[in-house]
Amino acid sequence: MLNQLRLWALLRRPPKTMNLNPLAYLVVLKPSFSNLAAVDDSMDFSISNPRDPVREILRGFKSFGPFKFLSSDHFRMLISGLSPSQVDQILHTLRTHDAEFAVAVFHSLRDDYGFRHSKISNFIICHIVAEKGYLRELRQILRKMVESEGSDSAPCLCELLWNNFRGWNSSNLVWVMLANVYSSYGMVCDAFFIIRRMKHYNFQPSISTYNNLICNLRHPDINLRYPDIIWYIYRDIKASGLPPSEYTYSILIDALCNQSRLREAVTFFQEIVRKEFRPSIVLFNTLISGFCSNGSVDVAKSLLCMMLKYRVLPDGYSYNTLIHGMCVAGSVVEAMEFIHDMERNGIEPDLVTYNILVNGFCLLGNMNMARDLIWKMQFKGLDLNVVTYTILICGHCEMGNIREGLKLKKEMISQGFQLSIATYSVLQSSLCKVGLLDEAMGLLCEMKAVGLEPDLITYSILIDGFCKNGQMEMAIEIYTEMCSKGIIPDSFVYGAILSGLCQKGMISEAREYFDSLTQHYLVVDIILYNIMIDGYAKLGNIDEAVLLYEQIIENELTPSIITFNSLIYGLCNNRRLADAKRLLSHAIKVYGLVPSVVTYTTLMDAFYKEGNLNDVHELRREMEAKVVAPSVVTYTVVIKVFCKQSRLQEADQVLSDMRAKGLTPDQITYNTLIQGFCKVRNQEKALELFFEMQKHNLEPSPVTYNILINGLCMYRDLTRADEMFLYSLQNPNVRLTKTAYTTIIKAHSAKGNAHKAKIIFDLLERGFEITIKDYSAVINRLCKRFLLNEAKDFLRLMLSHGVYPDQELCHIMLNSFRRKGDVSSMSELMAEMIKSGLHY
Repeated sequence: MLNQLRLWALLRRPPKTMNLNPLAYLVVLKPSFSNLAAVDDSMDFSISNPRDPVREILRGFKSFGPFKFLSSDHFRMLISGLSPSQVDQILHTLRTHDAEFAVAVFHSLRDDYGFRHSKISNFIICHIVAEKGYLRELRQILRKMVESEGSDSAPCLCELLWNNFRGWNSSNLVWVMLANVYSSYGMVCDAFFIIRRMKHYNFQPSISTYNNLICNLRHPDINLRYPDIIWYIYRDIKASGLPPSEYTYSILIDALCNQSRLREAVTFFQEIVRKEFRPSIVLFNTLISGFCSNGSVDVAKSLLCMMLKYRVLPDGYSYNTLIHGMCVAGSVVEAMEFIHDMERNGIEPDLVTYNILVNGFCLLGNMNMARDLIWKMQFKGLDLNVVTYTILICGHCEMGNIREGLKLKKEMISQGFQLSIATYSVLQSSLCKVGLLDEAMGLLCEMKAVGLEPDLITYSILIDGFCKNGQMEMAIEIYTEMCSKGIIPDSFVYGAILSGLCQKGMISEAREYFDSLTQHYLVVDIILYNIMIDGYAKLGNIDEAVLLYEQIIENELTPSIITFNSLIYGLCNNRRLADAKRLLSHAIKVYGLVPSVVTYTTLMDAFYKEGNLNDVHELRREMEAKVVAPSVVTYTVVIKVFCKQSRLQEADQVLSDMRAKGLTPDQITYNTLIQGFCKVRNQEKALELFFEMQKHNLEPSPVTYNILINGLCMYRDLTRADEMFLYSLQNPNVRLTKTAYTTIIKAHSAKGNAHKAKIIFDLLERGFEITIKDYSAVINRLCKRFLLNEAKDFLRLMLSHGVYPDQELCHIMLNSFRRKGDVSSMSELMAEMIKSGLHY
């Protein structure tokens, strides 16, 4: 049993908020501080107060040595009262005497004392590290500044740079790097502003600065925000007199392709070819890659012909890119033909080519063709590499063949290859899906043993697997281990834990955990709200679900259709159908959401259960009007309604409509329809549907047999009921319920077939626990038929199993014996009654 106190203690333990990417110094600073020795009382620090902490700190560095004074209590006391402007003074002074020590003090104040430096201090250190050529550290400092300042902060930083650092060494490099950092964060307007200001201040941006900016225009979301900025930048390059390089043209075309602006990419390509120079293989490959990425493989193939027109021969990259595009599009067989084209042009397919093709067949689930390609590779002398093995492992795992995936893993290790974290994650995911959680944990231990550090994805897979399996304590232990390593969970992890707690019925623990996330860690995510609302709805606590919905509105989050589906489900389960329908007709429309098939099906099923059949038909018509495709469950609800209204022909037509639309009816669909025909005594149609199920490779369930046997017995067709019963016994995949046995036993007993009833009763005893009620049902029916000897046989059988008749059964049998004049049997039964403590 889950130890809830332990679980909750773990859940309430906050994740460690450590610095996940600590700044690593590029160099070990070893300042001599010889210049600092020149600092004395005669130096002008522009400080009137001789006891000023700035002067005391500088004097402390001189008197006690820099590193000793940095770690002293006196320094800690002084620094606690310093303002950012005073630190600016200290760093400015140290820069003049020993620049590297200024950098050391900057990092110590920030990392050891938690001091928040001003922009001035940051720029002082930026100029120092830029002058010394420490470009990585320069980028890291500027990245932190940009992260802190956010978008639209470039004008402020530019003004600060120009007013305070004009004429400083390496100032141009700081400007360029700042533009690059803004660009890398997708803040293209800020980056472009800095470039324009540089030109205004006579700093000349290099073509590489422009290239870096264009590189970051390849993201589609940037195109939505700044649709024309790419051409502004290109015109700015031309106006600056900078000659665009071939790389510039290449990334411009690539950026256009990544924004799905293929027509503009082709037009620009034709323009530069017409005006400037013969296109190179690089430009053609960029276009081929762009068109393949956008799914326009046919256009990409035509570019190969255009290459020959310009006397540019395709290379291996050209073919591999095109083959990859065709494989992604599912045209793997056609992609195979390009291997022959490669060989005709003197290009030998390499390992990359074969890996692409193997991956293509794996994506199609054709592992046999993938295996044939592997043999062809090896025949040509190409050995499998890590990528090949990973592709094959992913392919087998995707097909559910985890054993083959593990076998390839062993082979991979025996060949001396090191599995990647991604490969381990694929295997772990497959193991978790089939419930082999111990084996998945074994792979985690194996990863650690070979020196691989599990990442967020690895831990997420395991946490989700244990949560879905209901092993919450283990899931929380893994969660705790992950946080202890400084890996911050994401919404997927939080969601997995919340879902697991809700599924275990631990709704109060889930709510407290949810509140801790939203209040203390500022995780505000509609997905987490949806999980909690769904948890409350399924447990019947619709009031709490509605309160959470109101909280969503207060937090200015946008509810999703999943939010409303859960609320509608909860309201329907609480029989508040008017409120549920109001959500459909008003609240969902307010947010511009489209009701899904789940929305309609939930409401239709609820109205059916309440007997509001007209409302079900109304919702069905609304679905059709809004072109919401029904699901199998939707059709099943409609069939229930028609069966309830005895409109069996229309119900049967719905089944035909499902198949016509490519939907496969499930067992519940057929069971509903079969039961409908049984109720109207149309056993012929019911049996026809039964055999139709098998024709479509759908195994009838025990419920199917129950319905048919009950229907046949109800209308005295015991011959076919026996056939159906025997048919079910011969099917190893079906285990009839006790109800099916008792139904046919009662039917034979009522008809006087005591022998058959006894045979089936013996079968019933072998698989189920027999109660007084089961015996009474048979004996009662035999007595009504005056088959008293058979009734006595069942009575003896009952007594032999230690089951004694109750008073009602005794009364029935005594009355039957009395009417028959069987005094000896009456005496015998009365003796049994006395023995059982019953009184007549």
